[in-house]
Amino acid sequence: MRAGEFERAWAINDRDLATFAYPPKHTGPRHLQRIWRGEELRGKDVLVRCYHGLGDTIQFLRFMRPLRDVARRVTVWCQGELLPLVERAAGVDRAFALHDGAPEIDFEIDIEIMEVPHAIRARREHVEMRASYVSLPPAVEQVRGLEGGALAVGLVWEVGNWDKRRTIPPSLLGQLAVPGVTLCSLQRGARTRELAEIGAKDVSTPDITVLGRLLQRLDLLICVDTMVAHLAGALGCDAWVLLHADCDWRWPSSESRSLWYPSLRLFHQRTSGNWDDVLGEAREALIARSASFQRVVRKGLK
Repeated sequence: MRAGEFERAWAINDRDLATFAYPPKHTGPRHLQRIWRGEELRGKDVLVRCYHGLGDTIQFLRFMRPLRDVARRVTVWCQGELLPLVERAAGVDRAFALHDGAPEIDFEIDIEIMEVPHAIRARREHVEMRASYVSLPPAVEQVRGLEGGALAVGLVWEVGNWDKRRTIPPSLLGQLAVPGVTLCSLQRGARTRELAEIGAKDVSTPDITVLGRLLQRLDLLICVDTMVAHLAGALGCDAWVLLHADCDWRWPSSESRSLWYPSLRLFHQRTSGNWDDVLGEAREALIARSASFQRVVRKGLK
């Protein structure tokens, strides 16, 4: 998957799928249930379950359109926070919020969203993103707090409990406070002390729609490998993702671009645990970006 060798990936998955000793369907803890067992999806009423992280759901929403090309109907049972995005995604006939009980709808086959590309034998053209594939509901009110003539740069530095190596200590992010840049924290729950260390103002929100609009209004997002990176990529927003040395499979090991999200630029650790080189590289790029922005601003004022 990392190398883009998708046919080989599905062959490996087929081999592994044939070796599993299956328990009865829909038994045991929800997140451990193996639902799809290789059944044909063509012409079926398919329920897609989103049991992984928010970023996983956003990344794999791109496969709902090709899934709908073969299925009779596609229903997505997703995290409640993402419902405004999922119900508007191409290929989704209906969506409803995930809960701990059984799904309260009729379906013929259910599959976890991260297994969909295997089930449909996704090809590179299904993976490679050429245009944004999520959209936001119409705005009820304007997003505020980003006014000013400086380059507005959003920051996210903390991740969930899975793989804390992705987190950057906020004390290091002050390196990104460069002239001509306004740093804006999108980090939910950031402490006042952390914001002061970084020199950032808090514009964070728990609302996924408002967050998406913030990303569209920012000039740039700088973040670690978390849900916000996927949201920015899926919307086609400009973002830099700071990655630890042993980054997840979905990112290339060393390249600065990803076929999953062409609007993202990747910055990799050279040695495990050392964020100084990553932030130093991002700082130099940000200084250049700010200088270019200011030249455009001055030209516009003439």
